Formats: sequence, structure tokens, C-alpha cells
Amino acid sequence: MTTKPYLIGITGGSGSGKTQFVRWVYQLLGEEHCCLISQDNYYRDFPPHGLSENRVINFDEPSVIEDEAFAQDLTQLKQGKIIQRREYTFNNPAITPQMLEFKPAKIILVEGIFVFHFPSVADLLDLKVFVETKEHLKLQRRIVRDTRERGYPLEDILYMYRHHVAPAYEQYIEPHKHEADLIFPNNREYADDECPEAAEVLVAYLKTKLS
Repeated sequence: MTTKPYLIGITGGSGSGKTQFVRWVYQLLGEEHCCLISQDNYYRDFPPHGLSENRVINFDEPSVIEDEAFAQDLTQLKQGKIIQRREYTFNNPAITPQMLEFKPAKIILVEGIFVFHFPSVADLLDLKVFVETKEHLKLQRRIVRDTRERGYPLEDILYMYRHHVAPAYEQYIEPHKHEADLIFPNNREYADDECPEAAEVLVAYLKTKLS
């Protein structure tokens, strides 16, 4: 049995499907064995990077993430401590933020676009997984997600992707791909009852850490 939690960092560009990949792993492992924590809940309330030229906040800069708090909470989880964090609702006024509680587990899944970029976070990871997806698929998925879940108009989505998302991927995310222990090409769509073999292989390995 492992003496301390085993941390897996999962990253990729926006729209790559990394969040879905994390959910597959989480479901296959079982919530009794793992804890899932997302970088999304560490956005600053007032991003220091400011506004772009058309008054749209750039949420794809590392400066908008409270990386020190993120690393501190992961350290506490690794030490077996329970942490709490206010839910981030992507500025949706229709959603009331909840106080989230994260309990230590033998397997801790850490998901987000900058989890390899911040050294204080990356150094805590025991295994790194990079989800790689073709550019046109990432844009397509981003459009579907942001219109359905966040209510963004198409014009804003395309602007943010061109001026924020794509440059951030090239500068802060893709350069860390060579640091990954595993790379998962996620270029197909899966039915609700499907799961990629890559997730099953990863879970089979992680189960060796549980016994």
C-alpha cells in the first residue's frame, strides 16, 4: 500500500477533452479511491492581466491563476489534510458558488491547462499525462461547450480562441508536452457508454498503486 497519495497531472489545450479524460479515469477508479481537483477553481477574482483591446478579460494567461494557493492545497492533500475551496462559476451570475471540500485519497487527479507550467505544481506530480487534439476539433468543442454551458455568443468565442486560447497553447502549454509521461491523442468522439483504452490502461496501472 502506498504511504502517501499519488498525484497525476492531466493537461492539454482548451477543448482537448482533458476534463472528460479525467472523468473517465475517476469513474473507473471509483470515488472511494481518488480525489479530483481542478485548476479551474483557482482563478483570481480580479485577474491582474487586465482587459484586452475589446474589453474581454484574458482568462488564458497564467497570471489569472492563484498558483501559490493551488500548490499549497495540493501539498496539504499530499500530506493527508482536507482542504476547502470556493467553487469558480465562470462569472455566471445564475450560479451560486458552493464551498467545495477535497479529501485526501490514495490517488489524486489534478486537471488544468497550466498544471505543467507552474513549477510549484508540476514538481508535486508523480505522473504527467498530456491530452493532444487537432486544432479544428479543439475549436469545435470549445464552441459547443461555451455556447451551451456558459452562454457565450459565437463572436466572443471565436475572438477569445484566436487572441487568447491559441496563443496561450503555443506559449504556455504545448512546450511542456515533452515532459509528459503519457500522451493521449484524443481526436475521436466517444459515445456515453464508451471509454478510450488509454484511460483503461492508465487505470490498470494506477490500481497497482492501491494494492
